[in-house]
Amino acid sequence: MSKLNGRTHYYHAEANILSGHLRLPLEHRIKPQAHVHLPKDGGYFSHRAEHFRLESVLEYRSAYSHVAGCINPKPGGGWTTLVTTVIEGLNVMEVVTADRIVGQTITEHPAEGYVPRINFLGTRFENLRIAGFPVDLDLDLNFLGPRPANDAAYTHDSAVIGRISSQMGRISEHPNLPAALHERYNRVSASLGSQPEEVECSLVNRVNGAYPGHSFGPVITIPDFGTMVLGKITIKHEDFKPETGVPKKTTVRLTMIDFHFGCAIEGDGGTGDGSTNGGTEP
Repeated sequence: MSKLNGRTHYYHAEANILSGHLRLPLEHRIKPQAHVHLPKDGGYFSHRAEHFRLESVLEYRSAYSHVAGCINPKPGGGWTTLVTTVIEGLNVMEVVTADRIVGQTITEHPAEGYVPRINFLGTRFENLRIAGFPVDLDLDLNFLGPRPANDAAYTHDSAVIGRISSQMGRISEHPNLPAALHERYNRVSASLGSQPEEVECSLVNRVNGAYPGHSFGPVITIPDFGTMVLGKITIKHEDFKPETGVPKKTTVRLTMIDFHFGCAIEGDGGTGDGSTNGGTEP
């Protein structure tokens, strides 16, 4: 815990660079790699992992993750939490490769109020390729915009909801979108009004390239491989104050690649997964 202006902040963050569950071509549960957890007192913690290889299915050359929490020394500063994941030399079935993938989330909880400012500075994909073809990304690190005014939830901010609705609309309205994805993203879009405490979106607006398959916003389907979602963000607000409707707890999760395998390889997995959801009292 960390005290400032008569208030106490409890840090929480965790990160891992790879986890998942494969069912084909072999049954294997991938335990979180380079997993780190930030205790409520803050500090700095890191973990580095060297060459990982799962048969000829998945490998990386090296990876590391770190989490940190401290008081921002600038005037008016609050509590800052940093979550970083880095994976180098990623190779999935000789189909998806990347030289380097960096996922980074920085949140600053205010000295007064509860809803944090969220920053993804440093997040990037370096030389991401599908079947050897380069993938060109429209990456928007400022997708969430500034911290909402009056300590409002991001899920109540009209500008944020407008951008998410537009992004989800571009996905769900695509004529070639598979039925399973159409149902999923219609459901996400429809929940924006009825369940505003949690939303899913992406830092990737569009994907272009001559690679095999189709792209739908941040979603890519690859024949005989499966589907992957790039730069996926989930924001969840909890513990709303009855008198103001301000959420006292905000969880931000960034997953750099969310895999859903099919055909030759079957299962699910994620690379570059980090989350933070510290809270402040009173």
